Amino acid sequence: MIIDLHIHSKNSDGSLSTKEIFEIAKLKNICLMSITDHDSILCQEKASNLAKESGIRYFSGVELNISFIDTRYTKQKPIYLDFLGYNFDFENSQFQNKLEEMAQYRQKRAMKILKKLNAEFRKTQIKELTKEDLIQIKSSVDGVFGRPHIADYLFKKGIVQNRNEAFDKYLVKCNVAKYPLYPKDAARIVRNAGGKVILAHPNDPHGTSLIEVAKSLDKQTEIITDSILQFIDGIECWHSRSDLTTTNHYVKYSKENGLLMTGGSDCHQKPILMGTVKVPAYVANQF
Repeated sequence: MIIDLHIHSKNSDGSLSTKEIFEIAKLKNICLMSITDHDSILCQEKASNLAKESGIRYFSGVELNISFIDTRYTKQKPIYLDFLGYNFDFENSQFQNKLEEMAQYRQKRAMKILKKLNAEFRKTQIKELTKEDLIQIKSSVDGVFGRPHIADYLFKKGIVQNRNEAFDKYLVKCNVAKYPLYPKDAARIVRNAGGKVILAHPNDPHGTSLIEVAKSLDKQTEIITDSILQFIDGIECWHSRSDLTTTNHYVKYSKENGLLMTGGSDCHQKPILMGTVKVPAYVANQF
């Protein structure tokens, strides 16, 4: 059984439409999947319908960016983590309203980032971005507007050579604080909609994870036990950037604490990673 419970569409920062994702999933013989767009559930109704047509078992999904503060580990500055929400009612009005509030904040945040970018461009005599540029960036977005869309536009304009350079050279420096969604609030809105909350890629070396405050796996699980455990129902143990040591550590921890275990590719764009992470079949039966 091929399982992938972590896929992104064009509704957030992926490159594939919902329909394209299901076409590829069918070709790859994926049996169970979930589209987990960042702070967006706009594609969930369509995904649910396509899943039925394709004969693929499907869980509603979302990936929420979390502001985590515990002065024992993070001092006064928050670090960012990701929670995956699964199998919730995507028609739940409280959930929809919260995500709409977050989407509006993203728009304001993007405007502030563009202003900071222009300040940097003035230093090196790069042509500043205008309202027309903003319109073009927005037109490329099917759902939630974020920094990856700005990065792609900087590449399109020839200002950078690729998305990574856009972040390294400009977007990290010009960043603006994300929407402050705290673990207890994220857990509440997902659980109130009937869903389960999963801590995503806890040891991801290239993403939002606990590695920012603890490189030791034992220290990471100590932090989870002390500060996060009550707000999650499971952990993403299999991930495209998790090595065997990380996977084994988190499988053991999950079993010891009665947590769900999930996994997925975290596929955003080409190359297509969907279905490439070997997630055990028993993961499906947990739900």
